[in-house]
Amino acid sequence: MAKLESTFKNMVLSLVIICMVAAGALAGVYLLTLESINAQKIAKQEAAQKAVLNGHEDGTAIETEVDGFGGKFRVMVGLDAEGNVLGYEILEHQETPGLGSHMVHWFKNADKPGQNIIGRKAGNFTVSKDGGDVDAITAATITSRAFLKAVNQAYAEHQGTEANTGASQLQPNQEVESNEQIVNDQMDK
Repeated sequence: MAKLESTFKNMVLSLVIICMVAAGALAGVYLLTLESINAQKIAKQEAAQKAVLNGHEDGTAIETEVDGFGGKFRVMVGLDAEGNVLGYEILEHQETPGLGSHMVHWFKNADKPGQNIIGRKAGNFTVSKDGGDVDAITAATITSRAFLKAVNQAYAEHQGTEANTGASQLQPNQEVESNEQIVNDQMDK
């Protein structure tokens, strides 16, 4: 094969071909892994639902999404009929490792009643720095505020007090929709 002359037109053509091949490869890998990724997300949501209900048959699992320090994060909160927190699981987050990421366990610590929210009535949680009664994560007050906002949103959805909280409610043993189904449903509206 003859070597192409080094002209601007040939360089642009070569670059376009390389980009198209790379884009095609990326699209192929994405399509190959999409089903597996969605299945893992659904399994994670189902496991979180069982974990947050802590064996309570009359509880409700509610998923909320809020903006934290590092971006959006999703939390699933389990509430009993009276609105007491049964448990919570962090589904996704981009909070700072070693700081905001402590929310995964911080608010479940039974040895520290000032930060533990399990068994407490939700709806009005605020950090002590803002006059509330929940101790914020050390050096991660923004994350703590956002986390408590997510729990309060779940409570509001549970009580039906806010029409659009950003929360979605799941009943025990309810199947979780795949992301593709949710996107398709939203596009149909």
